[in-house]
Amino acid sequence: MPKKIILEISVESLAGAQAAERGGASRLELCSDLSAGGITPNAELMHAVRAAVSVPVFAMIRPRSGGFCYSDAEFAAMKDSITTAKAANVHGVVLGILTAEHAIDVPRSGELVELAAPLPVTFHRAFDVSIDLQKSLAAVLQTGAQRILSSGGAFDALKGALTLAALRTAARGKIEIVPGTGINPANIVQVARLTRAKEIHSGLGSVLSYGSEDYTTFENEVRKMVTALGELRK
Repeated sequence: MPKKIILEISVESLAGAQAAERGGASRLELCSDLSAGGITPNAELMHAVRAAVSVPVFAMIRPRSGGFCYSDAEFAAMKDSITTAKAANVHGVVLGILTAEHAIDVPRSGELVELAAPLPVTFHRAFDVSIDLQKSLAAVLQTGAQRILSSGGAFDALKGALTLAALRTAARGKIEIVPGTGINPANIVQVARLTRAKEIHSGLGSVLSYGSEDYTTFENEVRKMVTALGELRK
């Protein structure tokens, strides 16, 4: 296993961001409305979280919930959101666009990656609903994104772990495959071992409902995952 696995936690509030950092999260994915899969947070929240935490913050760039094929107006809104995120001094952005045929929209996604530069880009779980994950891997590589957040096309990352491992092998180090969805303290070690991932993503939605304000429990659950990953290094 790698010396240290990066644990990224998705949050939708300032208090959640602070709790995740206290729990030992390596990085935050900042969203609004996680119950709907996460959409772009507003500028006020981006600025507030950046001022309050010291760990890297990646902002979700997603104009609405639902599918990942966007109108011209929605695409323009995504570009505006990237400009807003850069002005808030976030450390990266998370995005993804599909065509009407559920393939990776390479031109549009690539345009957003270029606009985001020099910030790194994570291609989010739109990847998992694309029609062919191996072809989609090659397509995302063409966009210039640095990471793919994925459950391997499965209901959760543990069920998709072998697919995720195969994707990591196929990527040959050109892009990082980040397991995500359904990861919690009970299964994070198994996911890490099966996928050999260098980074893992969790929103803890399988143990705490999105929108919960039980930040003490949230912090403790993050800490349990950090501790579990730390045991892999021994």
